[in-house]
Amino acid sequence: MANSLMSLTDAAAERVKHLMSTRTDPATGLRIGVRTGGCSGMAYSMDFTLEKEPLDEVVEDKGVTLFVDSKALMFLIGTEMDYVEDKLQSGFVFNNPNEKGRCGCGESFHV
Repeated sequence: MANSLMSLTDAAAERVKHLMSTRTDPATGLRIGVRTGGCSGMAYSMDFTLEKEPLDEVVEDKGVTLFVDSKALMFLIGTEMDYVEDKLQSGFVFNNPNEKGRCGCGESFHV
């Protein structure tokens, strides 16, 4: 069942599971956050992690554990993480209802 904080599409969940299964370093989940940077002011961050940080919110969706950085919570409420592939590129995409705009390259956003 999807969480109101964040959810994953089937494609994103399968890609995260695949990436975790091919890692040499152990990981129990993916830490999601927001950092300052990019042309629009903020950018999403993702890192594999072994454990929850003290203030992380934990989201379990489609067999994947996300650890959401407490400093990013207000920017990520309602966000859906997807994975897309086309002829030119592939990668994770965040469908965030809080975004007010996104840079032309799609790497950063503002709220």
